[in-house]
Amino acid sequence: MSAKFKIKAKMLQLICAVLLLLVGVTILSIGLFAPPFGAIDNSVLVAFGEILTFVGSIFGIDYSYRYKMTKLNFDRETETD
Repeated sequence: MSAKFKIKAKMLQLICAVLLLLVGVTILSIGLFAPPFGAIDNSVLVAFGEILTFVGSIFGIDYSYRYKMTKLNFDRETETD
């Protein structure tokens, strides 16, 4: 893979995560301002929680694999030296 493709893929992942988070915040806001005012329905909270969990898991999985690959590459470089 080229470096430009990797950068575009990471940017796309970040944009998707941010959009999901914004959708979650929007759902929560709509739940606050829909009748009855100020009451948040359980389904809104569940949906918001699921979106945040999904976004967090994507970032966590990506970080985990990136850390493992960086460590593996570093170990390979130090073995050849």
